[in-house]
Amino acid sequence: MSEEQPAGAPGQRVRDLVDVMDVLRRKCPWDAEQTHASLAKYLIEEAYETLETIERGDLGALREELGDVLLQVVFHARIAQERGADGFTVDDVADAVIAKLVRRHPHVFAGVEVDGADDVRGNWEAIKAAERAEKGGADASVLEGVPFAQPAVLLSYELQKRAVRNGIPEDLIGDDGGPGGALFAAVDADRRAGGDPEMDLRAAARRFDARVRAAEALARADGRDPRSLAPQEWRDYWSRSAGRD
Repeated sequence: MSEEQPAGAPGQRVRDLVDVMDVLRRKCPWDAEQTHASLAKYLIEEAYETLETIERGDLGALREELGDVLLQVVFHARIAQERGADGFTVDDVADAVIAKLVRRHPHVFAGVEVDGADDVRGNWEAIKAAERAEKGGADASVLEGVPFAQPAVLLSYELQKRAVRNGIPEDLIGDDGGPGGALFAAVDADRRAGGDPEMDLRAAARRFDARVRAAEALARADGRDPRSLAPQEWRDYWSRSAGRD
């Protein structure tokens, strides 16, 4: 893991990025006043912009968007470094993720035998469960560690997936008649069908967006302003737009 990298090996320029961030933090008034809290929104924005380039298949733009995400990691690490003994550095961040990857891949680094990707996923979940129990003690919930600061559909999916993997019966999932219960059940149905509810819903939203734009284009081609269409006219253009998105 600690072998010296040849000149020009991937990762060399990350060191330069750390150096640039250090200069900006010391010499740029805007960069110098940022905090973890003030930067939080940018981390979310950059992650979603990266997701959008992947959905569009724009692999050229993906490089730039990943750079923006990497910048946020380096920026937060530089701020944490200033806390001294109570903080951490970008190397500490890398050390932590390296240790996690090695620990959760015993079939690669510790000689554990696996028979395909399903075994890998099973080992991963078992190791994560042991880590959660170690952190939270004997009273740690099987749902410990699922972050609530994420989109509701993804949150529902992660809670359901974690629950089922830890032995909670499938028939108990989605058993909720309160507000939002029907949506939670819809996530459950998509999950059971092998779908990814967050990505499937995003795909549905994109299809809807494309269909609306196709209907609008047909209306404009007829010399009509889409904003002035009556409900039945919308329905007519909607029908004609089928297959044109």
